[in-house]
Amino acid sequence: MRVPFTWLKEFVEIGVSPGEVADRLTMAGFEVEGVDSVEGEAIFDVSVTPNRPDCLSVLGIAREVAAITQMPLVVPPCRISGSLPDAGFSVDILDPDLCNRYAGRVISGVTVGTSPEWMKKRLEQCGIRSINNVVDVTNYVLLEMGHPLHAFDADRLAGKKVRVGTPATVRGRNEPIAVRTLDGVERSVPPDALLIWDAEKPIAVAGVMGGQESEVTSGTRTVFLESAYFESSSIRRTSRGLGLISESSYRFERGTDIEFLERALDRAAGLIAELAGGTVHDIVDAYPVRYVSHRVVVRPERLNRILGTDLSRDEMADILRRLQIPAEGDGDEIVVLPPPNRRDLKQMWDIAEEVARIYGYEKISTTIPRSPLSSGRSGKGARIIQQIRESLRRAGFSAAINYSFMNSTSLDALGIPPTDRRRRTIAISNPLSQDEGLLRTTVVPALIANLRLNLDRGMREVRLFEVARVFIDAGKTLPDEEWRLGGIWYKEKAPSLWREDAEGFYLVKGAIEMLFEELNVRGYDFRPCSETFLHAGRSADVVVSGSCVGYIGVLAPRVVAGLEIKKHRPEIVLFEIDLDRFLPAVPDSMRFSPLPKFPSVERDIAVIVDEQIPSSRIREIIASFPTHLIETVTLFDCFRGGSIPPGKKSLAFNIVYRSMERTLTEGEVEDLHERLVEHVLELTSGEIRR
Repeated sequence: MRVPFTWLKEFVEIGVSPGEVADRLTMAGFEVEGVDSVEGEAIFDVSVTPNRPDCLSVLGIAREVAAITQMPLVVPPCRISGSLPDAGFSVDILDPDLCNRYAGRVISGVTVGTSPEWMKKRLEQCGIRSINNVVDVTNYVLLEMGHPLHAFDADRLAGKKVRVGTPATVRGRNEPIAVRTLDGVERSVPPDALLIWDAEKPIAVAGVMGGQESEVTSGTRTVFLESAYFESSSIRRTSRGLGLISESSYRFERGTDIEFLERALDRAAGLIAELAGGTVHDIVDAYPVRYVSHRVVVRPERLNRILGTDLSRDEMADILRRLQIPAEGDGDEIVVLPPPNRRDLKQMWDIAEEVARIYGYEKISTTIPRSPLSSGRSGKGARIIQQIRESLRRAGFSAAINYSFMNSTSLDALGIPPTDRRRRTIAISNPLSQDEGLLRTTVVPALIANLRLNLDRGMREVRLFEVARVFIDAGKTLPDEEWRLGGIWYKEKAPSLWREDAEGFYLVKGAIEMLFEELNVRGYDFRPCSETFLHAGRSADVVVSGSCVGYIGVLAPRVVAGLEIKKHRPEIVLFEIDLDRFLPAVPDSMRFSPLPKFPSVERDIAVIVDEQIPSSRIREIIASFPTHLIETVTLFDCFRGGSIPPGKKSLAFNIVYRSMERTLTEGEVEDLHERLVEHVLELTSGEIRR
């Protein structure tokens, strides 16, 4: 929007240069994109944000300058007082939801001609060409006060009546209607578009453009001047539908001042009478939907905490009053009543912005914000999730953040069966892309996509984890939102000076075990897994306190082949843990156990058992042996082949014996260990490996 500096000075006394005014406006939130010099006069090119239609005028910008400079605002005379004749016109609003108010004045006995040079110059400086003194006045007041007006030839309005309504309301038929607008184009107006009618026909597209049949010409002697408030979404829909954008529609789309429209009407009527002669008649005003201001209660203490300021309640209220925003102090609160030209002020954050920009952003001290990522939980859950993140970071994993969407083919690629609950997906009504039209039920597809992205960019080692929600259709209004911890591991096999015997599966399993140990989780185990997308012999379910909470394993070769990863048989390890099941197993507090005073005694046992017997079963058997002297049981070897018969395997365990009351004797430990071995062999039908 173009604003002449001299015109601005008619509203507020400015004692600084145009450049300084431009800088201060920009710092207050109104970017001055340039200051042009036209015939020695400075013209501001101001960018006004869509939420501030009150500043789409010289008066609106002047109000901001007055608040910034703390100078009084001078508004030109707008009131027409005294006894005025009645013109005999009536106004009928048929769609009050679309037109909350419609006012008009008749000016009779006018002489339409050219405008004075000062007005022509002002209009040209703002990019509007002069037409005649009546139409120029409506454009001049539009630029000056920000409210659109329209002048009709009153003698061409049938029945001295103005009606406001849609074709569907006025004619009772849901059909479009033809209207020839001022640009000479006959347009088909949809039945839900708001029109201005006389007693017989449409005479204008409301808020967009007038009709050619009622335009002001050199022969016009009586003018009907319109000033109205139209609902913004209706004007936006009509303007876009017709492909017709005007200075009026631009402002009505963003919202105008329903109370100030009368002052704009009087200002224009007075100027027409001054420049074109004639008699101003009494106002005709239909106001079916009154403006009601809503209260916004602000606590100065909280506002200061948000802004990082130390302003008093009175200082805040003074800033708002300088912006002509009514504000009253009441104890520890400020009650703000947003005026009709500031409908953007709806909550405390909006008030905080007004205070900050007028106070001056440059006066607010710079601080480093602390805004840690939230898990969406509070209390114990938030603390544990933060511990999980820290533990995995120490294990060399980096956090990933992905959208909560997935492709419908992702589950097919993993081979997840139709009966699996992860198939109970929810389609998104307005997806960001057609490739990701479902809410995800597992974090695995996103982590695999992260891996591919990193490999395509030359990464040779990838360790990522994510803590996020998944969404399961439970047949209710809202889906079940469940928390998951997922991770992925990959390392390219490359020549090295040393040999690393541990496979990726065991490295990731070790990171999970370390996590459990740091969280003091006891009673966890790893058992054979049946996930279809994991390697059958290199995967395991994660069991805590007898309940399966997740899985860990190497991605199956067929799935890897489908990913088209340009590596030779890469080993990709995945894990996923249901945190809603896992978190209850984390103890609320730690219990102190004194360090043992007496030495421990270690013994090993190696048994040959059937291939189908898991190591966890043997650990359970050892734990069930009736003694309190067994402290720990650790599996340290699993061997197949060689002297081990087919269908069998050798499992070797290290057992630590200790008494908390005395030192165990050699004979006592030997007897106990011998009985334990017999117990294991009896329940497994195994034999000792020699």
